[in-house]
Amino acid sequence: MRIRSENVERWLAPMAVFGLKVLFLVVRRRMHLASPVANPYIPAGQETFTYCVWHDSLIAPLFIGRQPSTMALVGGHRDGGFVASCLKWLGIPSARGSASKGGAQAARQLIEESRGYHLVLTPDGPRGPRREMKPGCAFLAAHTGKPVVPTAFVCTRAWYLGTGWTDLMIPKPFSTIHVVTAPEITVPAGASREELQEYTQLIQREMDRINQVALELARPKRHAANEPQTCEEPPDDEDLCR
Repeated sequence: MRIRSENVERWLAPMAVFGLKVLFLVVRRRMHLASPVANPYIPAGQETFTYCVWHDSLIAPLFIGRQPSTMALVGGHRDGGFVASCLKWLGIPSARGSASKGGAQAARQLIEESRGYHLVLTPDGPRGPRREMKPGCAFLAAHTGKPVVPTAFVCTRAWYLGTGWTDLMIPKPFSTIHVVTAPEITVPAGASREELQEYTQLIQREMDRINQVALELARPKRHAANEPQTCEEPPDDEDLCR
């Protein structure tokens, strides 16, 4: 979705936030946490974390609960301005930047300003490839000292909005979102480029694993043999039945 006018962006952001808040009033949440401490929906304690979420599920984490201690990294591309505006209406501070535009500046801002905050970022954004981990997550974890918590969001029933290189998940009313986290991954401060690549691959494997766990949790219980079963057809591996 490309928003070309700043004036349109200015009034569309609060409308989108309001509409999604209303929708999420009738969306259930199920948390499956590897650690009760690593939870972005509670105030940050002495330890804060870097939560990585795939770009196609970025709406869910913003609206299923209040995040009192979270700062987000938002892409430096034009549509990132709309996302940053939405975050502002949600009370979530953000830093602008991406791997292709303003990334180093945004990383420095996050490192300097994120004390006491959890970080959340979409490591496959802003241009994809879909669900392919980039090294920025491991880099930030090494420089901020915030362990990485791979996090998956899967919905039992959803619409999928095409955005060019991925499909944005929007839950349907009265659906359930399953949130699954992996054990935190600590990236040492002095990690070399080769070590950062190894940690990036490890985070990728954990993201793939917990996404599959979330998919299984979101699948319906087995139907009786004589009961018809109908299925939606969301993209790729998210073939969830009603």
